Amino acid sequence: MIDLNPSTNSPAPSELGPSIGKAPGSGTRFDRKARLRWSNKLFRMICIGSTLFVCLVLLCILVLMLRTGVLTFADVSLSEFFFSTNWDPENEHYGALTFILGTLALTGLTMLFAIPISVIIAVFLAEMTPKWLRHILRPVLDLLVGIPSVVYGFLGLTILIPWLRDISGHDLADGLLAASIVLTIMVLPTISRISDDAISAVPNKYRDAAYALGTNRFQTITRVVLPAARGGIMYAVILGMTRAIGETMAVVMVIGNTAQLANSLFTPTAVLTSNIVMQISSVEFDSTWNHGLYMMGFILLAISILMIVAVRMLQKKGGRYS
Repeated sequence: MIDLNPSTNSPAPSELGPSIGKAPGSGTRFDRKARLRWSNKLFRMICIGSTLFVCLVLLCILVLMLRTGVLTFADVSLSEFFFSTNWDPENEHYGALTFILGTLALTGLTMLFAIPISVIIAVFLAEMTPKWLRHILRPVLDLLVGIPSVVYGFLGLTILIPWLRDISGHDLADGLLAASIVLTIMVLPTISRISDDAISAVPNKYRDAAYALGTNRFQTITRVVLPAARGGIMYAVILGMTRAIGETMAVVMVIGNTAQLANSLFTPTAVLTSNIVMQISSVEFDSTWNHGLYMMGFILLAISILMIVAVRMLQKKGGRYS
């Protein structure tokens, strides 16, 4: 005889574990569902707390730099600080325009060299390199990312500058060109590796569809793959740009560290980072000179943030019209 009453064959609740087999609403306070809910809430709180901590650290740095930097304007006018090129603190002249323009010029020149070379390297790695060679080149680029900046600066000082001096005929080859070449070599591995990952992540169905429409490899890469990987490439450019703006030691060794506007690529000049690191150790604490260096640090942060925002806006605008 078949027992049509399922209750007689159902296992006892104790055989199914503490949270299964109980009627809804009859579970204990910390059953499986409750534990999952609390663990999700805890993970969410940890993520939010970590994000707020990072934002708080950034905000504290900005406030500290700005609060100390604005003390400069108790003794120096805004127009003199931002629009004068005369930086002579021993004689109470605090014009920072030379360093601001030098920073912008050096960053722009570095990105002008680094972006096309990095993208070409990334395309070569992701689209053209045999698998065995790719497995060799990618770790090499990863190792180049970790080389200390002082090594790049030392090589630039001992190899690059004498070479530039020979080919240009200048007595001094320190300047924007030497610094931009060193920075380009430094940021190339970062931009190339991240761009390589972005290009490799493009689904193969995009390439297959492009080839099915009759395009060749060059057309597929330039019209399909690179536009599809644009977000990752822009992220790589942002990281490379922020490293170029904030780099100090390598730049100090090859740029000349002279507070004058560069009228050529071989004129010794200075940027915000090099001026701060060269003078901060010899400045009296709580002096106008010290406050001026703090304001330069704040300007450096502001330039970095504005450039990142500008690149993000260009990325969104490009995505809207693509």
